Amino acid sequence: MAEFKYEITERIAVLSTNNKGWERQLNMISWNDHDPKYDIRDWSPDGSKMSKGISMTRDELVILKDILNELEL
Repeated sequence: MAEFKYEITERIAVLSTNNKGWERQLNMISWNDHDPKYDIRDWSPDGSKMSKGISMTRDELVILKDILNELEL
């Protein structure tokens, strides 16, 4: 499996915490030295492990924000 690098450039928010202490976080992450993207995924309590997640550009996040604003929650 190919190695990958990441750097959390900004911690924005914790969205939730599960009963094992893992936190679903919104962060800015640079993957493999590329420009940082908005990223939502779960992180272990010590931050050493991560789950699968989703990364979005600013433009994609703006589209998602517009969609969410239109929903009746």
